[in-house]
Amino acid sequence: MHDIEPFYNWRHIYTSEQDERSPFYGRVYSEFEFTQTIYNYYIHPQWDDFGSRTMYLKVLMADYEEHYAVIELIGEWNDAIENDIMELKREVADPFIYEGINKFILIAENVLNFHSSDKEYYEEWFDEVTDENGWVVILNMPEQTQYDFKRAKLHRYFELMELDNWRTYKPFHLFKKIDEQMQKRLE
Repeated sequence: MHDIEPFYNWRHIYTSEQDERSPFYGRVYSEFEFTQTIYNYYIHPQWDDFGSRTMYLKVLMADYEEHYAVIELIGEWNDAIENDIMELKREVADPFIYEGINKFILIAENVLNFHSSDKEYYEEWFDEVTDENGWVVILNMPEQTQYDFKRAKLHRYFELMELDNWRTYKPFHLFKKIDEQMQKRLE
């Protein structure tokens, strides 16, 4: 796991540690010192800790004019023990919602397991963004992880989508593609 880096081809456009409105503003990263782990497996030091012991993330883009954020996830999404959705909502989504972000793209191709618990934080996040014509999309969640997510009926709040070549898009074009699909689904 230590060699899985967050997507870095948009760093010339946006970095969360230099964004004063980001919850990760001012963070300093090492390229060589591996200190964070998921179940005793070291992960790349560029991933951000947001309060979960089993899941980390990287904000790849936050566009306050277009009101969207792209966030890449890695690890195990564990609501049953860690209450990861609460941490994600309170520590990451809420500060962005406060800044006017109402459309979230969560890239979950490196989320290897999902363990559900209550749906309240999903419902709260859904209600807050849909009041502003927003949405939350989980992109490229692995099939076995989707199974558990759907079994908990959480896809009612967060839309599951597949887009294998998302890395070939610039952030705005990725957002527009997903936004167009969401508008069609909402009609």
